[in-house]
Amino acid sequence: MTKQQGGPPVRRAVVSGSTFEERIGYARAVVDGDRVHVSGTTGFDYASMTIPEDVVEQARQCLRNIGAALAEAGCTFADVVRVRYLLPAREDFEPCWPVLRRAFGEVRPAATMMVCGLADERMRIEIEVDARRGPVGPGAGLRVEPVAGDAMVEEWRHVHNAVVPPAAMSWDRARERAGRYRLANAYLGDVLVGCSTVRPPEGEERVATVIARVLPAFRGRGIGAALYEAGMAEAEALGAGAVETVVLAANGDGLRFAGARGFVERDRHVLDGESDEWVDLRLAARPS
Repeated sequence: MTKQQGGPPVRRAVVSGSTFEERIGYARAVVDGDRVHVSGTTGFDYASMTIPEDVVEQARQCLRNIGAALAEAGCTFADVVRVRYLLPAREDFEPCWPVLRRAFGEVRPAATMMVCGLADERMRIEIEVDARRGPVGPGAGLRVEPVAGDAMVEEWRHVHNAVVPPAAMSWDRARERAGRYRLANAYLGDVLVGCSTVRPPEGEERVATVIARVLPAFRGRGIGAALYEAGMAEAEALGAGAVETVVLAANGDGLRFAGARGFVERDRHVLDGESDEWVDLRLAARPS
């Protein structure tokens, strides 16, 4: 698998665990640069390999399966540009419209419906989509929201631990952070994609710390920049005289991101009892 410099893999496969994928030899989805191609997906629950009889329930399960594949590929239903519906019986299509509209009504992808036989007589609908992983930001489906309540704290903790596993945080510690720092989560639609931390200014220089984290599959879409800008605005509102950040030394993407925004390395350290190296950086100019 090849990679773009500092970017996501050029081509990679997303598998769902469906026995069909293994027996036939295909992937649930393929990420090819900025394009995501999701295979024809039916209403099977892949965990149990069962399928409901009702066509509307099958459509719902199709969309759940597709949504999971899109999320693993680093996008959401909002990124879908093409959808194809395959049904053995044309009269089954209209009852599915309300379910399909909830997924695609605001996106309005190009669409085709075809009447054809499917691989298993239990299958009453199959859905295939293509998506494009383009830049996103506020006003384009991205929401950056302050962490409020236990559910959002757990989401923040999930992103933190996924991005910096050497510093995996317990639930109690995450709740303690929520009480001392300004935490935020980033969402594409309803999909959690990142989080941030702003430590309020301290010391004579009134140094604030701003940290942005984006789940690996969603990097390269402008999400980190949006989190960073929101964090910088928070630090400025708190009266920061200087801004710092800290990045795991092994996180090349994070170091490149910080360097591109004017942060300069000041120090490296290893926490007591640990072996992972961290890089402390400071913004070269005072926030304006």
